[in-house]
Amino acid sequence: MPHRILSARVALLLAALTVVACSPEQPDASADAPRWNILFVFADDWGRYAGAYADIDARPGINAILHTPNIDRVAREGTVFRHAFASAPSCTPSRSALMSGRHFFNTGHGAILVTAVWDGSVPSYPFALREAGYRIGKSYKIWRPGHPADAPFGGQDYAYQEFSERNAKFSRYVSGRMKEGIGLAEASAEVLDGVRRNFADFLDDVGDDESWHYLFGPSNTHRTWIEGSAQALWNIDPSELQGRMPAYLPDVADIRQDVADYLGEVQALDAYVGVLIDELEARGQLDRTLIVLSGDHGMPGFPHGKATLYDGGTGVALIVRVPGGTPGRIVDDFVSLADIAPTLLEIVGAPPLDGADGRSILPHLLSSDSGQIDADRSWVVTGRERHYVEARDGLLPYPQRALRTDQYLYIRNYAPDRWPMGSPEGVDGGPPFADFDGGPTKTWLIEHAQDTAWKGFFHRELMHRPAEELYDVNEDPDQIVNLAGDPAYESIRETLSTRLFEALEAAGDPRLQGDGLHFERPPFTDPVTTR
Repeated sequence: MPHRILSARVALLLAALTVVACSPEQPDASADAPRWNILFVFADDWGRYAGAYADIDARPGINAILHTPNIDRVAREGTVFRHAFASAPSCTPSRSALMSGRHFFNTGHGAILVTAVWDGSVPSYPFALREAGYRIGKSYKIWRPGHPADAPFGGQDYAYQEFSERNAKFSRYVSGRMKEGIGLAEASAEVLDGVRRNFADFLDDVGDDESWHYLFGPSNTHRTWIEGSAQALWNIDPSELQGRMPAYLPDVADIRQDVADYLGEVQALDAYVGVLIDELEARGQLDRTLIVLSGDHGMPGFPHGKATLYDGGTGVALIVRVPGGTPGRIVDDFVSLADIAPTLLEIVGAPPLDGADGRSILPHLLSSDSGQIDADRSWVVTGRERHYVEARDGLLPYPQRALRTDQYLYIRNYAPDRWPMGSPEGVDGGPPFADFDGGPTKTWLIEHAQDTAWKGFFHRELMHRPAEELYDVNEDPDQIVNLAGDPAYESIRETLSTRLFEALEAAGDPRLQGDGLHFERPPFTDPVTTR
């Protein structure tokens, strides 16, 4: 057995003994913690899209046409989490939960997006890693929009991004260079070499005796792609999506094109992952580096996606490669992104963050088993207060909480009289349904709002919803048929409702305290101009 693999397995054994021996009340910042290097790829609006998920889902759907060899390699050599969820399906709240290990609603002003302010009293895991002796560095988006940008990672104090984030938005950069007469291969190589150089600059600054954590936050999967780029840049034929679209997406050419272009950016993300792994291999560091791949929420500007509590909005990829770990594992436990911070801190031997709601999944990473590892991890809580819409002119946003189990999704809508995605008239000249990202799919839905064949998609996504929603995700994986009013499911609805509210009360959700209007008063309702 090679020495480096033997050493890694010894570290795994020592870490397992530490997990057993240490109680949460008396954390042990032991030198026996694995203290792996940590490469964390956290992509904007990525969702749960990769070839690896096509292989484990009963219905491969749109994942079946994805070609993601580098992400799939991490999955093949590591662990895929089948049930990973964001705390909130909106960039800043989701990232607040990731950074702090808390439910999004416990992150102060970080629980919203447009007027978000990072509360300095809320500890974040990157600073805790630094205090534990780790060199930290980041490229691109970490925590924003919000003020100060990327605050829980030290703003830009630890940034490595000489090759700018704007250039890393793949289809925009490459398409622009091709208009200048540069070939596809050369333009693509410019982007990939920029990603590599940023990472290399960071690694060059790491001392020989230092462990490190690098957070790579690309935003190309955010809605910035060029229409038609899927086929032009990645040879993805939108017609291959016909018959594979989930039931909440109209299976028509315009929307298949939009989805395909998004998938092209997922393949660009995969290419970025490949570059980072190649750099690790070239430096001989792959076998002592933990690789974590995930994203902040689902697809932007699509029904049942970003800014919704359906699986398409809160479900995320979580794929982890552990040095010396058992390859090819699929874990069924329910995991929240709020669990990542406690996990990384346990790995480096640092104490937990104050106020953390998440729980470490290091035992899951150390295990050699697949399936359900911890019987208590059978559900997860998600929620949202608002996404883009500001609370002004009496047009308050649409607060929600949800409980997801292995069979059901239960959603509680606190203000069913409000517009779920914002007013159809917009606010102060802003776009209609502002919580729904703009793009070809949104335009198509609005244009076909009165068409007999398609108006159901418009009404389901953009019009009012009842106070409660209940979906059997095994029978209805796309969460179309609301069972909350069905007498046959009354006892299930009541049980899930009770479980959700008990979990929220135990977590101290401000939405359940007093009159429940915590997020509907200043400073949460202050306009952006006051920040």
